[in-house]
Amino acid sequence: MKIAVICANGKEGRLIVKEALERKLDVTAVVRRENQSAAAQVIKKDLFDLTSSDLESFDVVIDAFGAWTPETLPQHSTSLKHLCDILSGKNTRLLIVGGAGSLYINPEHTIQVMDGADFPDIFKPLASNMAKALEELRSRKDVKWTYISPAGDFQADGIKTGKYILGGEELILNSKGESVISYADYAVAMIDEAVNGTHIQERISVVAQ
Repeated sequence: MKIAVICANGKEGRLIVKEALERKLDVTAVVRRENQSAAAQVIKKDLFDLTSSDLESFDVVIDAFGAWTPETLPQHSTSLKHLCDILSGKNTRLLIVGGAGSLYINPEHTIQVMDGADFPDIFKPLASNMAKALEELRSRKDVKWTYISPAGDFQADGIKTGKYILGGEELILNSKGESVISYADYAVAMIDEAVNGTHIQERISVVAQ
Protein backbone atom coordinates (compact mmCIF):
# COMPACT_ATOMS: atom_id res chain seq x y z
CA MET A 1 0.00 0.00 0.00
CA LYS A 2 1.29 3.45 -0.96
CA ILE A 3 0.22 6.43 1.14
CA ALA A 4 0.78 10.15 0.61
CA VAL A 5 0.41 12.48 3.57
CA ILE A 6 -0.29 16.06 2.54
CA CYS A 7 0.96 18.75 4.95
CA ALA A 8 3.19 16.15 6.57
CA ASN A 9 5.17 18.84 8.39
CA GLY A 10 2.25 19.68 10.67
CA LYS A 11 1.84 18.19 14.15
CA GLU A 12 -0.83 15.70 13.09
CA GLY A 13 0.79 15.07 9.71
CA ARG A 14 4.09 14.07 11.32
CA LEU A 15 2.35 11.64 13.67
CA ILE A 16 0.38 10.08 10.82
CA VAL A 17 3.62 9.56 8.88
CA LYS A 18 5.25 8.06 11.98
CA GLU A 19 2.32 5.68 12.58
CA ALA A 20 2.36 4.52 8.96
CA LEU A 21 6.10 3.90 9.02
CA GLU A 22 5.81 1.90 12.24
CA ARG A 23 3.45 -0.41 10.37
CA LYS A 24 5.96 -0.77 7.51
CA LEU A 25 3.76 1.05 5.02
CA ASP A 26 5.12 2.88 1.98
CA VAL A 27 4.74 6.58 2.91
CA THR A 28 5.51 9.78 1.03
CA ALA A 29 5.43 13.19 2.70
CA VAL A 30 3.95 16.05 0.69
CA VAL A 31 5.39 19.32 2.01
CA ARG A 32 5.89 22.91 0.88
CA ARG A 33 9.24 23.37 2.61
CA GLU A 34 12.02 21.11 3.86
CA ASN A 35 10.66 17.79 5.09
CA GLN A 36 10.37 17.62 8.89
CA SER A 37 8.60 14.26 9.03
CA ALA A 38 10.21 10.83 9.29
CA ALA A 39 9.33 9.95 5.69
CA ALA A 40 12.26 9.23 3.39
CA GLN A 41 10.19 9.82 0.26
CA VAL A 42 9.11 13.40 -0.35
CA ILE A 43 7.10 15.46 -2.81
CA LYS A 44 8.02 19.11 -2.28
CA LYS A 45 5.05 20.98 -3.62
CA ASP A 46 2.26 23.26 -2.44
CA LEU A 47 -1.10 21.49 -2.05
CA PHE A 48 -2.72 23.84 -4.58
CA ASP A 49 -0.04 22.98 -7.15
CA LEU A 50 -0.54 19.22 -6.94
CA THR A 51 -1.74 17.49 -10.10
CA SER A 52 -3.42 14.19 -10.86
CA SER A 53 -0.08 12.78 -12.02
CA ASP A 54 1.54 13.67 -8.68
CA LEU A 55 -0.92 11.42 -6.84
CA GLU A 56 -1.72 8.73 -9.39
CA SER A 57 0.57 6.09 -7.88
CA PHE A 58 -0.94 6.25 -4.39
CA ASP A 59 -3.63 4.00 -2.94
CA VAL A 60 -4.49 6.50 -0.22
CA VAL A 61 -3.99 10.25 0.11
CA ILE A 62 -4.29 11.68 3.62
CA ASP A 63 -5.11 15.39 3.80
CA ALA A 64 -3.75 16.94 7.01
CA PHE A 65 -4.20 20.52 5.81
CA GLY A 66 -4.96 23.19 8.39
CA ALA A 67 -5.59 26.93 8.17
CA TRP A 68 -5.99 29.19 11.19
CA THR A 69 -5.93 32.87 10.19
CA PRO A 70 -9.06 34.76 9.05
CA GLU A 71 -7.74 35.24 5.52
CA THR A 72 -6.79 31.57 5.06
CA LEU A 73 -9.82 29.87 6.67
CA PRO A 74 -11.68 29.63 3.32
CA GLN A 75 -8.84 27.40 2.11
CA HIS A 76 -10.42 24.53 4.02
CA SER A 77 -12.98 24.51 1.20
CA THR A 78 -10.75 25.44 -1.71
CA SER A 79 -7.98 22.99 -0.80
CA LEU A 80 -10.42 20.12 -0.43
CA LYS A 81 -12.10 21.00 -3.72
CA HIS A 82 -8.73 20.98 -5.46
CA LEU A 83 -7.84 17.54 -4.07
CA CYS A 84 -11.26 16.19 -5.02
CA ASP A 85 -10.94 17.58 -8.53
CA ILE A 86 -7.56 15.93 -9.18
CA LEU A 87 -8.72 12.63 -7.64
CA SER A 88 -12.10 12.62 -9.37
CA GLY A 89 -12.97 9.24 -10.82
CA LYS A 90 -9.81 7.63 -9.44
CA ASN A 91 -9.50 4.55 -7.22
CA THR A 92 -7.27 6.51 -4.85
CA ARG A 93 -8.99 7.07 -1.51
CA LEU A 94 -8.92 10.51 0.12
CA LEU A 95 -8.86 10.64 3.93
CA ILE A 96 -9.32 14.01 5.62
CA VAL A 97 -8.21 15.19 9.05
CA GLY A 98 -11.45 16.87 10.06
CA GLY A 99 -12.85 18.93 12.91
CA ALA A 100 -15.15 18.21 15.85
CA GLY A 101 -17.26 21.37 15.68
CA SER A 102 -19.52 19.94 12.97
CA LEU A 103 -20.39 16.78 14.92
CA TYR A 104 -24.05 16.58 15.93
CA ILE A 105 -25.27 16.55 19.51
CA ASN A 106 -28.83 15.41 18.85
CA PRO A 107 -30.25 12.37 17.04
CA GLU A 108 -32.12 14.57 14.55
CA HIS A 109 -28.78 16.03 13.37
CA THR A 110 -29.99 19.61 13.62
CA ILE A 111 -27.63 20.88 16.33
CA GLN A 112 -23.86 20.78 16.05
CA VAL A 113 -21.16 21.04 18.70
CA MET A 114 -20.25 24.53 17.52
CA ASP A 115 -23.86 25.66 18.15
CA GLY A 116 -23.50 25.07 21.89
CA ALA A 117 -23.47 28.02 24.28
CA ASP A 118 -20.20 26.83 25.80
CA PHE A 119 -18.38 26.52 22.46
CA PRO A 120 -15.53 29.08 22.53
CA ASP A 121 -16.15 32.06 20.26
CA ILE A 122 -12.51 32.05 19.21
CA PHE A 123 -12.95 28.67 17.52
CA LYS A 124 -16.27 29.38 15.77
CA PRO A 125 -14.78 30.78 12.53
CA LEU A 126 -12.53 27.72 12.19
CA ALA A 127 -15.35 25.30 12.99
CA SER A 128 -17.79 26.93 10.58
CA ASN A 129 -15.29 26.95 7.72
CA MET A 130 -14.43 23.28 8.31
CA ALA A 131 -18.14 22.45 8.48
CA LYS A 132 -18.69 24.22 5.16
CA ALA A 133 -15.89 22.19 3.59
CA LEU A 134 -17.46 18.97 4.89
CA GLU A 135 -20.87 19.86 3.46
CA GLU A 136 -19.28 20.54 0.08
CA LEU A 137 -17.40 17.25 0.33
CA ARG A 138 -20.65 15.35 0.87
CA SER A 139 -21.73 16.27 -2.67
CA ARG A 140 -18.68 14.60 -4.22
CA LYS A 141 -19.88 11.21 -5.41
CA ASP A 142 -16.89 11.02 -7.77
CA VAL A 143 -14.29 10.69 -5.00
CA LYS A 144 -13.65 7.89 -2.49
CA TRP A 145 -13.43 10.17 0.53
CA THR A 146 -13.56 9.59 4.28
CA TYR A 147 -13.76 12.48 6.75
CA ILE A 148 -12.52 11.72 10.26
CA SER A 149 -13.53 14.04 13.10
CA PRO A 150 -11.57 13.94 16.36
CA ALA A 151 -13.12 14.20 19.81
CA GLY A 152 -13.96 17.64 21.17
CA ASP A 153 -10.74 17.83 23.19
CA PHE A 154 -8.04 17.14 20.60
CA GLN A 155 -4.78 16.97 22.55
CA ALA A 156 -1.58 17.64 20.60
CA ASP A 157 0.70 16.33 23.34
CA GLY A 158 -1.49 13.50 24.65
CA ILE A 159 -0.04 10.03 24.99
CA LYS A 160 -0.49 7.18 22.56
CA THR A 161 -2.56 4.30 23.93
CA GLY A 162 -3.37 2.68 20.60
CA LYS A 163 -7.02 2.40 21.66
CA TYR A 164 -10.03 4.40 20.57
CA ILE A 165 -13.79 4.19 20.10
CA LEU A 166 -15.17 4.65 16.59
CA GLY A 167 -18.29 6.75 16.12
CA GLY A 168 -20.26 8.35 13.33
CA GLU A 169 -21.92 11.73 12.83
CA GLU A 170 -22.69 12.36 16.51
CA LEU A 171 -20.33 13.43 19.30
CA ILE A 172 -19.57 10.39 21.44
CA LEU A 173 -18.14 10.10 24.94
CA ASN A 174 -15.91 7.46 26.46
CA SER A 175 -16.58 5.47 29.63
CA LYS A 176 -15.42 8.45 31.71
CA GLY A 177 -17.94 10.73 30.03
CA GLU A 178 -15.19 12.55 28.15
CA SER A 179 -14.79 13.61 24.54
CA VAL A 180 -11.02 13.52 24.23
CA ILE A 181 -8.34 11.99 22.02
CA SER A 182 -4.63 12.57 21.54
CA TYR A 183 -3.10 13.42 18.18
CA ALA A 184 -1.17 10.14 18.46
CA ASP A 185 -4.28 7.99 18.93
CA TYR A 186 -6.03 9.90 16.16
CA ALA A 187 -3.13 8.93 13.91
CA VAL A 188 -3.72 5.28 14.84
CA ALA A 189 -7.37 5.59 13.79
CA MET A 190 -6.40 7.35 10.57
CA ILE A 191 -3.97 4.62 9.52
CA ASP A 192 -6.48 1.92 10.50
CA GLU A 193 -8.94 3.52 8.08
CA ALA A 194 -6.24 3.87 5.43
CA VAL A 195 -5.52 0.15 5.66
CA ASN A 196 -9.11 -1.08 6.00
CA GLY A 197 -11.04 1.38 3.82
CA THR A 198 -14.38 0.55 5.43
CA HIS A 199 -15.99 4.01 5.52
CA ILE A 200 -15.93 5.31 1.97
CA GLN A 201 -17.99 8.50 1.46
CA GLU A 202 -18.73 8.71 5.17
CA ARG A 203 -17.86 11.00 8.07
CA ILE A 204 -16.68 9.05 11.10
CA SER A 205 -15.43 10.19 14.50
CA VAL A 206 -13.01 8.89 17.12
CA VAL A 207 -12.66 9.26 20.90
CA ALA A 208 -10.14 7.77 23.31
CA GLN A 209 -11.27 4.73 25.26
